[in-house]
Amino acid sequence: MKPWGIAATVAMLAASNIFMTFAWYWHLRLQKPGSAGWPLIAIILGSWAIALVEYMIAVPANRIGAGSGLNVAQLKIIQEVVTVCVFVPFMILFMGEKWRWDYLWALLCMVGAVYFVNRGRI
Repeated sequence: MKPWGIAATVAMLAASNIFMTFAWYWHLRLQKPGSAGWPLIAIILGSWAIALVEYMIAVPANRIGAGSGLNVAQLKIIQEVVTVCVFVPFMILFMGEKWRWDYLWALLCMVGAVYFVNRGRI
């Protein structure tokens, strides 16, 4: 295992996840109840543009992680933990959702998944 490669992988996956979260959900904040909002094609093209940046970060991140000794299961679990760590602040700060303790319990379940995927490998 190469610690610097793993650290770079986690950082890059976090950055890519920020872009992907915005690609999937930014338009919901613009939508007003009862109105059609932006045309769907504009939303799709805007989301694709944001997602392109996400892929340009995520694909190399996974390659660096694999080259640093992580297997596919480890890479996927890292991505899922990063997703929870990015999405909860996004929905609270950007989307205006209220905090629920269930988010912490979900994250702790993901930490358990990290443990089981890595058990016997570290």
